[in-house]
Parts: sequence; structure tokens; C-alpha cells
Amino acid sequence: MNTPDQSQLGKASGYADQYDAALLFPMARAAKRLELGVAGTPPFFGADLWTAFELSWLNARGKPQVALAHFTVPCETPNIVESKSFKLYLNSFNNTRFSDAAEVQARLRADISEAAWRGAPQPSIVGVKLLLPELFDREPVAELDGLSLDRLDIECSRYTPAPDLLSAAVDEPPVSEVLTSNLLKSNCLVTGQPDWGSVRISYSGPQINQEGLLQYLVSFRNHNEFHEQCVERIFMDLWTRCRPAKLSIYARYTRRGGLDINPFRTSHPQGLPANTRTARQ
Repeated sequence: MNTPDQSQLGKASGYADQYDAALLFPMARAAKRLELGVAGTPPFFGADLWTAFELSWLNARGKPQVALAHFTVPCETPNIVESKSFKLYLNSFNNTRFSDAAEVQARLRADISEAAWRGAPQPSIVGVKLLLPELFDREPVAELDGLSLDRLDIECSRYTPAPDLLSAAVDEPPVSEVLTSNLLKSNCLVTGQPDWGSVRISYSGPQINQEGLLQYLVSFRNHNEFHEQCVERIFMDLWTRCRPAKLSIYARYTRRGGLDINPFRTSHPQGLPANTRTARQ
């Protein structure tokens, strides 16, 4: 199976402008999940919500077309798609002629589904929604809802993941809370480039110590890991150390190369959050 060092990350790349599905570079989720103690079926559901802001192709007469695209990749797929390869793949549409937007959508759905499920049966397809220019002004901008942890005046001194900072009042009555922070930052696993994000934590159970939780989120600041893996690490650390009855983690990362990635993980079945960008995105 592909590994990060085999990808185009951190390497000079030529930009193909003719359609090429082989540019997509899937990487197995399993290895990183094993690091978190997840060997079999994960204790979470969810999806990775991607937004492509730089999608273009030619119509049958050679006139350029543009669109935004929302992608929904279920987290039960065995693979993630490495983001630079995703960008290179999308750029390969630039000088390729398609009959209409529906053909583009169908091609995107087929190719990304194949990459996400490569090496395993494909029980579902990746969701793809195209937004044409006449719908651009309907795209909302909104911040994550919840009580901001960033209001807390805390001291921070640890900048690699420190799950020992997490604690919960297990001897007190359970609570239900939605907490947010804009202070999530990690780095690309391969290049070390910064990944900036906001996170929403929704849970029911023993009340989580908010100061420790914010210090824990800040502790990702120098950590090298992909977006999806960071969110699963946060989920598993909270799940195992704070013992909530229900838990959902949703992170929205700022875009790079015209793509943003927004992983959502939840302990219980529920609808996916709206793929609504924040102001920083």
C-alpha cells in the first residue's frame, strides 16, 4: 500500500492539464489507527468533508467552465486520498472537454470512490456535489457553534499531543456540552507545513475540564499528522480518558492549494454537519 514518502508531497510536480485519474494517491487509514489502539472496527462513524475551490474544465466547444465542489468521503473507506494528489488530479480537468457538469460530477464520483475503496469491496460511493457560478452567492460563511474554550486565560507550555492533560469529573452528574476552539494547529506529516483549524467538541457524560481540554488542543501545535488522523487522535484520547457516553469531533481546516478538509467523527449515528466554511476558510 502507498506510504506518505511515496507521494508527491514535498516534491516538485508538473501539473497535468489533461484528465488523469491515476494522479490520485490513496493511503491506508489502518496504520495510523493502529497507533491509536484501533485495530478492528473503530468506535466512531463519520466522514471527511472536502471542498474544492479551484475546479475548472472545458465544455464541448472549448469554453472554460468553473464550479465549486463538495466531497463526502465516509470514514469507513479503507483509504484517505492524499491532498496534493487530489489537487493534481483536479487540475488535470483544466484542458479536458466534457459534455456538461453532470459528466464531470460522474467522473469525480467514480474516480474518488475507486481510490478511497481501493483494495477492498466498494459498498458505497463518495458523495460529490457541484455548485455552478449562479449558486456561488448562496454559499454561507459561519463559525462553529458552541461555547468557546479560547475565552480561558490559560498557560500553555506543551506543543506535542499530551493526552494526560485531559480529565473529567467522573464522580459528578453528567452534562451535555458543545465546546469550540480556533487554536487547533498541526503540521503536514511529510512537509511540516502548518495546518490551521477550528474544532467543535460535542459530548454527553462526565464534565470535561475545559482548561485541560484547551491545553490539550494547543498541544497539537508542533505535531506532524494529516487532518483526518489528528481528528481521530483527538476523538480517541477524549473517548478513552474522559469516558463520555456520546462524543462528536468536527474540525474545519483552512484550505491549501484550493482544497479544505473537514473531518467529522462521532460515537453514535447522526447526520453529517453542513459543509459550511468558516471565515478563515
